[in-house]
Amino acid sequence: MKTQLKKIGLGALLGLMALSAHSAEVTLKAVSVFAKDTFFDKNFQKFVANVNQQGKGLVQIRVIGGPESMPPFEVGNAVRAGVVDLSLSTGVFHANLVPEALAMTLADVPMATLRTNGGYALLDKIHREKANMVWLGRTSDGLKYHVYTNKKPENNSFAGMKLRSVPVYRSFFQSLGATPLQVPPGEVYTALERGVVDGYGWPSVGIFDLGWQEKTKYRVEPGFFNVEVSLFMNQTAWKKLDDKQRAFLEGQVKAIEALHADELVLAEKEKKQQADAGIQTISMSPQESAAFLAKANESGWKAIDEASPKYAPELRKLFASK
Repeated sequence: MKTQLKKIGLGALLGLMALSAHSAEVTLKAVSVFAKDTFFDKNFQKFVANVNQQGKGLVQIRVIGGPESMPPFEVGNAVRAGVVDLSLSTGVFHANLVPEALAMTLADVPMATLRTNGGYALLDKIHREKANMVWLGRTSDGLKYHVYTNKKPENNSFAGMKLRSVPVYRSFFQSLGATPLQVPPGEVYTALERGVVDGYGWPSVGIFDLGWQEKTKYRVEPGFFNVEVSLFMNQTAWKKLDDKQRAFLEGQVKAIEALHADELVLAEKEKKQQADAGIQTISMSPQESAAFLAKANESGWKAIDEASPKYAPELRKLFASK
């Protein structure tokens, strides 16, 4: 009888020890591809602050730095390999690992819809399969990219122009007759100054953070695509969390996603700021705008069709409203 009681007591103790160990506070090591205090880093700072304040005893985040600590195009591999647990990044920067990630930038339906129509679940699954990454959600949704230049595109032609690009709109820029060049954000100012590029693709916000307004004369309307900035996590680290910790992080991500509408208001304010800084708007006619956007979408989806014939049709169905 005593032996049985000892066994039961030992079993209970081991169970409590296991539960305690499983529920212990976890600190996640994180990195951002955007410099501290720049536009796209601000929601990340809110996310980190909220997690660290509300997640005491559960989950904490330690940010090791921004692009000064790790080149943006290396962050995807760092998350995949577990060098860092969490990143603020964009699928544009790890399209070499997950070409389907570009669908996030081509999405013309909001993140809330993707969470209910199966789009989020599918692309998260693809990230897990191909890159050992979990797509937690978006910190930016609804903003547009624009072409900015220091040379006026005559008759809306970009033929012969050298434009700073990233994979998601490289094909689009080529279809416009421009030469796309991949330049890290931190080197764009110098590239403009030295004539290495004549312009760049960038969202409707954030150029003042980087000082690019000093070397920019024109912004082309309309904007195109849907600027995507997201939180990605190493899948191995994600699986080590318990249900309570995962649910907590998911709740914090959705709280940040609820702020997307505020970004659109800030984008309109920044366009006025650009005008005040002397950046002229080049507006296309309705017919030209329609053709411009059709070419953008066609080139963007064509790249995914070619890179991922297995998933492209379903992604297009879920991420594109038309």
